Amino acid sequence: MAGSAEFIPYSCQSISADDIEAVQAVLTSSHLTQGPTIEEFEQAFSSRHQVKYSVAVSNATAGLHIGCIALGVGPGGLVWTSPNSFLASANCALYCGATVDFVDIDPLTRNMSLAALSDKLKLAERLGRLPQVVIPVDFSGLPCDLAEMRALADLYGFKILEDASHATGASYLNNPVGSQFAHACVFSFHAVKIVTTAEGGMITTQDREIAMRLRLLRSHGMTRDPVQMERTSDGPWYYEQKILGYNYRLTDIQAALGISQLRRLEKTHSAREELAARYNKLLVNLPLLLPASFPDRRSSWHLYAIEIDPAQTDVARDAVFAALRAYGVGVNLHYIPIHTQPYFEKLGFSRGQYPNAERYASRAISIPLFPGLTEAQQHRVVDVLSGVLK
Repeated sequence: MAGSAEFIPYSCQSISADDIEAVQAVLTSSHLTQGPTIEEFEQAFSSRHQVKYSVAVSNATAGLHIGCIALGVGPGGLVWTSPNSFLASANCALYCGATVDFVDIDPLTRNMSLAALSDKLKLAERLGRLPQVVIPVDFSGLPCDLAEMRALADLYGFKILEDASHATGASYLNNPVGSQFAHACVFSFHAVKIVTTAEGGMITTQDREIAMRLRLLRSHGMTRDPVQMERTSDGPWYYEQKILGYNYRLTDIQAALGISQLRRLEKTHSAREELAARYNKLLVNLPLLLPASFPDRRSSWHLYAIEIDPAQTDVARDAVFAALRAYGVGVNLHYIPIHTQPYFEKLGFSRGQYPNAERYASRAISIPLFPGLTEAQQHRVVDVLSGVLK
């Protein structure tokens, strides 16, 4: 087993000289926020993801919040999502005064189970309690079964708000995530994401009306567009508040960083794929369950999450996790199932409701994966894992 050495984080941002130059250019410009760089970023993102409209926001949580509102979620509404996700995928519904519920995951994809979703919809239809919006989560960057989910959405009358926070640059059925099937799709630009603006997010949609509503919602519900105004403008200073909105704007500084990062998305993506492929080879003989791959979709490889396979080893996940950290390998867990959190237990959820998500969480570890991870570091991660498991 490798001895303790330099600390290897589970993820790390990649900032280039071009990124710094792009940010510096905005810092010396006339607009630090609410300027032209934001629209330039939105247009570049739309072009890359083959979508008509992209709306930049302060973070993906804000995107999920106003995405729910734009799709009609409000007090008394119902939203379903995956228990295997970050808290924001469920909290966004609660912000709207709606009720949230969960659909268990598929053990292979770790995404929302298509079979479980179909069964839950049949029951909900009989009970007269169908969801307004379903939020499937592209866990670790692997796209969900979006074509089949859209067919269910059209059949049962709900909207899809895809949480693609992990999936910038991923593709499904040979098209970029965010371009098809979902009514709106949310991406994250947090520091450890595929593209980073430090904090930030983007909502994509093919629907003009949804895009217009999102733009109002992100900026106080306010417009200066004469076409959207109810009254005649009495001067260039005039603006109107159309709806109750929020200050969920991205800055031009962040947008400049995003544009620069987006330009090397394919290089970043290829580096992540190469690292994942090497892990697949190096870990194949260990008592682990490795991430699945599918011919009809291309993961962004935001995470490389392994599972300790109890059928092959008696070594507990907690012992493996502790040993890796003790040897300077910065592992993490993605995620503690949302429904098991104290807040959600107070809402009536309990352990045992979504067994696949709970089983996955009990044996999962996210090991280091980021473009700057060297081959030597990767071998050290595998060396430590091998020593612990043997």
